[in-house]
Amino acid sequence: MKFLDWKTYRSSLMGRISEFGKLSPDSVNGYLTTVGAGAKTAHLDEKTRQLISLAVAVTTRCDGCISDHSQLAVDAGATKEEIAEALGVAIAMNAGAALVYSVRAMDAIEQAQK
Repeated sequence: MKFLDWKTYRSSLMGRISEFGKLSPDSVNGYLTTVGAGAKTAHLDEKTRQLISLAVAVTTRCDGCISDHSQLAVDAGATKEEIAEALGVAIAMNAGAALVYSVRAMDAIEQAQK
């Protein structure tokens, strides 16, 4: 089962971002500057940057980011196994965040009961 035609989605999204860039060029240019900053230092290779980006895309629930960084990860030579491992880290981080915020919620409950 396929959820989405990711190539078509990515293409449509890039077109819409281009349109948005005409309305707010500084916003898009600022984003592009941020995106390119990590590559300039070259402390991480492209595959590692894309694996991290894909994991973060999942944790932030950004379909556009998933679409883009999936393709870029594959283009950088990431294997399905490496991608699955990176996504496993994303799953663990989301579970960890849920645990931490559950403790925070319990703290709020305790204070509400006083």
